[in-house]
Amino acid sequence: MITVELDPAMTSPAQPEWPGARWVGGIDATSAAAGMQVTLRHADGYHHARLLVRDGASVRGFVDVAVVDGTVSGDELLAAISELPQSEPRADVAELPSITVVVCTRDRAAHLRTALGAILRLDYPDFDVVVVDNAGRTSETRDLVRDEFADPRVRVVLEPVPGLSRARNTGLTAATGQIVAYTDDDVVVDSHWLSELAAGFARAPGVDCVAGLVPSGELRTRVQGFFDDRVSWSKNLVSRVYSLASPPADLPMFPFCVGEFGTGANFAMRRSAALELRGFDTAFGVGTRTGGGEDLDMFTRVILDGRTFVMQPSALVWHRHRDDLAALRVQARGYGVGLGAWLTKIALNPRTLGIALRRSPRAIARLTSLAWRRPEVSVVQESGPRDELGRTIARVGWYELLSVVRGPAAYFAQRLAGEGTMRIPVHRR
Repeated sequence: MITVELDPAMTSPAQPEWPGARWVGGIDATSAAAGMQVTLRHADGYHHARLLVRDGASVRGFVDVAVVDGTVSGDELLAAISELPQSEPRADVAELPSITVVVCTRDRAAHLRTALGAILRLDYPDFDVVVVDNAGRTSETRDLVRDEFADPRVRVVLEPVPGLSRARNTGLTAATGQIVAYTDDDVVVDSHWLSELAAGFARAPGVDCVAGLVPSGELRTRVQGFFDDRVSWSKNLVSRVYSLASPPADLPMFPFCVGEFGTGANFAMRRSAALELRGFDTAFGVGTRTGGGEDLDMFTRVILDGRTFVMQPSALVWHRHRDDLAALRVQARGYGVGLGAWLTKIALNPRTLGIALRRSPRAIARLTSLAWRRPEVSVVQESGPRDELGRTIARVGWYELLSVVRGPAAYFAQRLAGEGTMRIPVHRR
């Protein structure tokens, strides 16, 4: 009998907390065979598994299978894989560009340790890493890199003013690579990550921005299950090429597409293009009054400037979602306020407002409605009508929607504080 052993996408010392928990990992379809036995490492307490199926680096999709005593039936897995579409052809990369990976962090050494470890295990031939210590209250970020990652490819730069856009701009100016790849400190990058980002830039002429898939790396708690169900960027499995010259027929609000373009935890830009766009708008981002929106703002600016944007699912990083309600509420507030602030910027600019209204007379209302949709019953209601935790989780969506209303005030307050313009000098094409 053929035995295949799989590691989880992200390890955790804690046990699963709800019946719907999923052990999360990946498998190459070419290694699957009839009659095989699949053993899952660190699967104690799990009765279900979510596996990302790939052909080499190419993504085919997710399958959910039963777990019995830490194993998965090979025949059940093969049957589930057979239902998936075939993988897409990969673009050939004539010459691999140099890449600088930028990781922005603030006093989260434990997360950063895992993220950096995965990044430095990549076999991409030409990359370096810039860690941006954004308004750290201690020296733990610098101490970690100095003591545990004494690698000439890794540098720490300081950005004393809090705000993710400022941190991303600091990383951009410090970068030396032709491509600047951004990720967060609470992820584990896939082994093909940089190679597939490079392939994304080769998919079409003039590509200036590539985003990748950000699947859930842990589904241990109901809160994580709720968040996974809420976000669309964890399920972007189809490669897409976006440009203003060829708007996609299935996205009537293009280019104002919340979630379709990916998320700030996993994207890359040509350094020259990012500089020409003057970097990230400092009115947005975690650490500011708006709490988010800097990635959405940049993605739409790329397209509105006549540039090409690619969604490349095979360039993936695994993300660890918040696992408790308090953290989820903070994140929901940031998403809501950030979306409201970004909508305010769109509405104040005659050009972008005109484009939005031409797409739909109810454009702003439709965008706002994307902040909330009802989560799956399996996540919200596990123990019947008296399930207080389920009702509390369900109310988080409403809290996010209400936070959108706070966005305009937060945006104006950030602007009055002297922010809201790009801080990098103009670079002409």
